[in-house]
Amino acid sequence: MPSVLSAKHFHDEKAAYAFVEARVWANGRVCPHCGTVDNSALLGGKSTRLGVYKCRDCRKPFTVKVGTVFEASNVKLHIWLQAMHLLCASKKGFSSNQLHRVLGVSLKTAWFMSHRIREAMRSGDLAPFGTGGGAVEVDETFIGTDTDRVNKGMRRASHMNKIMTLVDRQSGRARSIVVDNLRLPTVTAVVTENIAREARLMTDEASHYIVVGRQFAQHGRVNHKAEEYVSRTDPTVHSNTVEGYFSIFKRGMRGTYQHCAKRHLHRYMAEFDFRYSERVALGVNDTERAARALSGIVGRRLKYRDSSAA
Repeated sequence: MPSVLSAKHFHDEKAAYAFVEARVWANGRVCPHCGTVDNSALLGGKSTRLGVYKCRDCRKPFTVKVGTVFEASNVKLHIWLQAMHLLCASKKGFSSNQLHRVLGVSLKTAWFMSHRIREAMRSGDLAPFGTGGGAVEVDETFIGTDTDRVNKGMRRASHMNKIMTLVDRQSGRARSIVVDNLRLPTVTAVVTENIAREARLMTDEASHYIVVGRQFAQHGRVNHKAEEYVSRTDPTVHSNTVEGYFSIFKRGMRGTYQHCAKRHLHRYMAEFDFRYSERVALGVNDTERAARALSGIVGRRLKYRDSSAA
């Protein structure tokens, strides 16, 4: 049985362009400069770059890479597709060092490629979770060091990076937000902006959920300090699903990536949210997951100076 990576678009540049064009321009070839649809022609000639079209309206040349995360990259498009598949297919992530070794690009290039792909994975869907009365689990976790908040007099958790994650049980999707603190106003804003009021909110015993929980149809709580992980009176009340998400996330961050500065953490969260929300248990295999990431490349250009800025 041939490998998934045996497909022609992973090894041939012309096939890679055809593969990306068929998905990005599924509804017609769009000029990224003026927006004209299907009014352009492929340029020929030995000196012409592969996949270059010229718009008949604005007279400007373009390729399928313009206006996407691939724009202005000297890396071959078939190498980009390999990188995207590897990052999408690896449950706990694929480090820049390993990408650099596997693809034969520099470490700096591999690092930047990874961040561009994470931009493509970032969901633009802001629809609230729990519509129709579904259960939504919310919890927080801590990882790494928030260098802006290090203080010897503070508890260790206070100067760690803080992440709030919501998991919609009905859709199986996850959404994570990096926050500066877990004070009541911050928690209230995250929960109310991302969860429908008719939802059933599921949390642990943390006090910062008590007040905001009154705004929802039901607020189910379990007391982890008392070793209660599933409610003894209602087995649907628990936060085990979001705890499972954190298990995958922390294994990936500690075992694969090992270190992440706070300024980049939101992109890593987008990566883990994407793979979790497009997992095999929801009927999405590795090939389909990579295809869905590819559909998110348009309008997500990331420049190196922006990705590496403090």
